[in-house]
Amino acid sequence: MARQRRGLPVNGVLLLDKPKGVSSNHALQRVRRLFQAQKAGHTGTLDPMATGLLPICLGEATKFSSHLLEADKVYRTRVELGVITDTGDAEGSVMEQHEVPSLNVDDVEAVLTRFRGEIDQVPPMYSALKHQGKKLYELAREGKHVERAARRISVYDARLLSFDGTAFELEVSCSKGTYIRTLAEDIGQALGCGAHISQLRRLKTGPFLADAMWTLEALEALANQAALEAELMPVDVLVDHLPLLTVDDTAHARLAHGQPAALETGALAADDVARLYYAETFIGLGVVKGTQEVAPKRLLSTVAIS
Repeated sequence: MARQRRGLPVNGVLLLDKPKGVSSNHALQRVRRLFQAQKAGHTGTLDPMATGLLPICLGEATKFSSHLLEADKVYRTRVELGVITDTGDAEGSVMEQHEVPSLNVDDVEAVLTRFRGEIDQVPPMYSALKHQGKKLYELAREGKHVERAARRISVYDARLLSFDGTAFELEVSCSKGTYIRTLAEDIGQALGCGAHISQLRRLKTGPFLADAMWTLEALEALANQAALEAELMPVDVLVDHLPLLTVDDTAHARLAHGQPAALETGALAADDVARLYYAETFIGLGVVKGTQEVAPKRLLSTVAIS
């Protein structure tokens, strides 16, 4: 007999403003407990020192969280010149200190042009990437160093917001896999003095913006379970970028049994993935298998057999 999962079957997406000094997983667990949700997951880790947008997926939404892992991001960061730390941020140990040369805004802007567009970036040792099954930051804490291959990333924009001679603020729009700490270190090296970040805030993930975020304190102030759940976005916001197909009774029954169904697929090609809706309700994702045929890819567990 299967063990019943503890908690409530809460489904939806919450945009959390992760506080500083809290790990992404700790913030996730606090949200899960607040909503008394059976299941929860997030869509991309923020460092403990970082704040800002952390989409939290509850219940059925966890099935589709991977679609945000590929999303572009926007960050705001403060870069401190002249000090290099082992982690690339203010929480690390100081490794080197250098005199900051006399720089003006034009000097910084000239260097920033070299870090816009497609660039190669070597991931930091203090990251969650794995080497032989072990996370790099675990190896780094053991004093070990592993060679890392450079990866191609895209920096769509790196906009200078302010500069006071020894530090500057940037707003960075970038592709997945971009490490802002490493970007700051590389810019600091190009300026001739090294750098680390003292602040980092995520403002955007895919289609989600910071102005829709909730703080933990604001969530805790809501009166009851109904008030909490009323603030959740629907599960299908995670896949809103995918094309939409409407399912009729016959197709719904076949898909619910795990079988391909005849559907009008329009201009979609084989292997394209689409959102499926039955009676105007999202039921999951399907994959095009051929002309006017779609197979179930990932369906909600609540999909009933007609």
